[in-house]
Amino acid sequence: MQTTSNPALSKTYTQEEAFEASLSYFDGDDLAARVWVNKYALKDSEGLLYERTPDDMHRRIAREIARIEAKYPNPMSEDEVFGLIKNFRYIVPQGSPMAGIGNPFQIASLSNCFVIGTEGNSDSYGAIMKVDQEQVQLMKRRGGVGHDLSHIRPKGSPVKNSALTSTGLVPFMERYSNSTREVAQDGRRGALMLSVSINHPDAEDFIDAKMEQGKVTGANVSVRIDDAFMKAVESDAAYTQKFPIHSDTPKFSKEISASQLWNKIVHNAWKSAEPGILFWDTIIRESVPDCYADLGYRTVSTNPCGEIPLCPYDSCRLLAINLLSYVEAPFTEKAAFNFPLFKEHVAAAQSIMDDIIDLELEKVDTILKKIEDDPEMEETKRVEHKLWKNIQKKAREGRRTGIGITAEGDMLAALGLRYGSEKANAFSVEVHKTIALEAYRASVHTARDRGPFELFDAEREKENPFILRLKEADEQLYYEMLEYGRRNIALLTIAPTGTTSLMTQTTSGIEPVFLPVYKRRRKVNPNDKGVRVDFVDEVGDSWEEYLVFHHQFKVWMTANGYDAHKNYSQEEINAIVEKSPYYKATSNDVDWLSKVRLQGAVQKWVDHSISVTINLPNDVSEQLVGELYLEAWKAGCKGVTVYRDGSRSGVLISNDEEKEEEVSKLTSFPAKRPQVLEADVVRFQNNKEKWIAFVGLIDGKPYEIFTGLADDEDGILIPRWVNEGLIIKNRDENGISRYDFQYKNARGYKTTIEGLSHKFDPEYWNYAKLISSTLRHGMPIEKIVDLIGSLHLDSEQINTWKNGVARALKRYVADGVAAKGQKCSNCKSTNLIYQEGCLTCTDCGSSKCG
Repeated sequence: MQTTSNPALSKTYTQEEAFEASLSYFDGDDLAARVWVNKYALKDSEGLLYERTPDDMHRRIAREIARIEAKYPNPMSEDEVFGLIKNFRYIVPQGSPMAGIGNPFQIASLSNCFVIGTEGNSDSYGAIMKVDQEQVQLMKRRGGVGHDLSHIRPKGSPVKNSALTSTGLVPFMERYSNSTREVAQDGRRGALMLSVSINHPDAEDFIDAKMEQGKVTGANVSVRIDDAFMKAVESDAAYTQKFPIHSDTPKFSKEISASQLWNKIVHNAWKSAEPGILFWDTIIRESVPDCYADLGYRTVSTNPCGEIPLCPYDSCRLLAINLLSYVEAPFTEKAAFNFPLFKEHVAAAQSIMDDIIDLELEKVDTILKKIEDDPEMEETKRVEHKLWKNIQKKAREGRRTGIGITAEGDMLAALGLRYGSEKANAFSVEVHKTIALEAYRASVHTARDRGPFELFDAEREKENPFILRLKEADEQLYYEMLEYGRRNIALLTIAPTGTTSLMTQTTSGIEPVFLPVYKRRRKVNPNDKGVRVDFVDEVGDSWEEYLVFHHQFKVWMTANGYDAHKNYSQEEINAIVEKSPYYKATSNDVDWLSKVRLQGAVQKWVDHSISVTINLPNDVSEQLVGELYLEAWKAGCKGVTVYRDGSRSGVLISNDEEKEEEVSKLTSFPAKRPQVLEADVVRFQNNKEKWIAFVGLIDGKPYEIFTGLADDEDGILIPRWVNEGLIIKNRDENGISRYDFQYKNARGYKTTIEGLSHKFDPEYWNYAKLISSTLRHGMPIEKIVDLIGSLHLDSEQINTWKNGVARALKRYVADGVAAKGQKCSNCKSTNLIYQEGCLTCTDCGSSKCG
């Protein structure tokens, strides 16, 4: 036990203690329990946990919100706030606010997302590198980042440096992507959105950048498409690209076929789920903050998931309202939505969001003090310090909030409405209209008590389509806003709620249910008493199949007299599902055009944007993707993303046992080994021995691997700080090939280790050559890892060695690739994927590295 000066932090818990208590809290849902313990339970840098269940977290958050409330008139008490957020029932702070509010152990922002940009649209190397540094500084404080590349001059443009011509957008996409992958955020990587305008001359290169496997893997990419381009697509007309993109007298312009470029966007999205599309004129036209564009609020890009368009250096914090909780007598004939309670809670949520801005400003003060106190040169700290001063200014001036929802799919099902039907769509629009009116009303009333945001000017906003929509729906609200102002420049969003929905145990965001019920398997011993064998695999192992139910589908089953613990046949399950409100309402069942129209209709009542993915089966045509994109533009959507089942490695695919999606493609390497290869140095430990691997790379992908003992009189002696260098193929004095490794020492001088092949044990060397051969011929890395794992060699030491080789190669497996033939050491599930070089179980959330 450890004590601190804060009584709330006087006791610590082990991971196991917190997991067992949280497992009970989540009623046996081990995935929800593990996600909460790993991501949101308060912990210090040594991994000590100070919270045992989410009740402790919610009390921590309530205490801090109540502290801010007490500064203003009509404050909510700690118990009132706790009652709203406990059990994830009504109001759910998302991500950064949940982890960071009242957290004394991390100097981190409470903002979920930021957008940055260059002042004056400069595209000098200095300006581009400044953005790179700002991006990293934000990501290390837990934020996701977006920025636009439309200001970078196109490829081939003259420049006044030694290059003479510009390299264009793509090299900088790769730079920003690599920076993102390097930043760790408490066990996860940073998140980045890169965007570019369709009228930039390098837009096609941008659209193609991620089509090469392994490129720009650290960023989402979206194209900003204007109405003129969409009209040119409709009429098959020419379209002019130019640079600078907004200039009346551009330095460069060219005419292109809009249809040809559109077809490329559609093809790439069909093939790989990217790029996403941002309908930029719709975004700007509807944007309330852009009424203040001349004061620094011109929207330039979006956050990584696209739901918050932002101006440079603005940020946003997210909160979700659990829609299911307002359905009374769910899944019965008496089911009804409690609109009075809902309106009351929307107002409370907006007040809590405004309090979180005050808490964020306190966090920014702490970050600034940390920067100022760091014993670094002022020159080194200047960019980071100015960055946070800019963010502080925008947060204080605009006080932007991000109220969203989760459990839309479950709410509709609980009311007996089928997701995607006209009746369900109409009800959804009514719910989101209610959120808009009540959140804006609450912001007006908060302005009356606390003052409006600093720049509020009703005259600037009077022609804004969103504000006019509010006026038409509720004139009293509009005239109160004229009288008191508004506390927040913009208020609403619909974000993805991945881990949030795991803890609310509901469908995610505005999405329908993925599947109401599916099968899993666990390996069993057929000789054990009471074991049922449903399946015997090709190697003779026995498996028991069991059903996994979506949480709210189980609630429906119980409400309608079904036993959710019974082992049903597939025919019985199909018959039960057909009787439920989830029938024909899964992500692959919903009529896609209907979903796009729903998004467009709901968007009318969301002042930011909506993060939603249109899930399509594998066999849909490219033409359908194009039709959906076109319909999304016409329906008034601000952005749209499609995902065709199996089109991208690492994304969940449907449970179809008749097919197995190929998630990796053969890599095309040069027929002849280049004389010089870039190399990564990977260190690992086997049986208390220190080992080292040199991984030769081509385009960032493993081409060869050499391994052996490190820091040993018979091994490779190399400084611990060296993690990259070059492998050079030379010949010795006898004409025999050798592989030298070269790196730069601390003073920048080159140091060479000669003849790796002579440094390593010959047996290891021969096995390494064999593995390198499979790499060079393009065998997918995850298959090579499986192959190495299946080798059973005579020597225990070599078996230990080959495990280290597999461990070294795992770090190059794309996130999300399935690890076939392996099982979770915690829950014995076979549903394992590679994640950042580790094996992660999608059932229980446990992760094993190495």
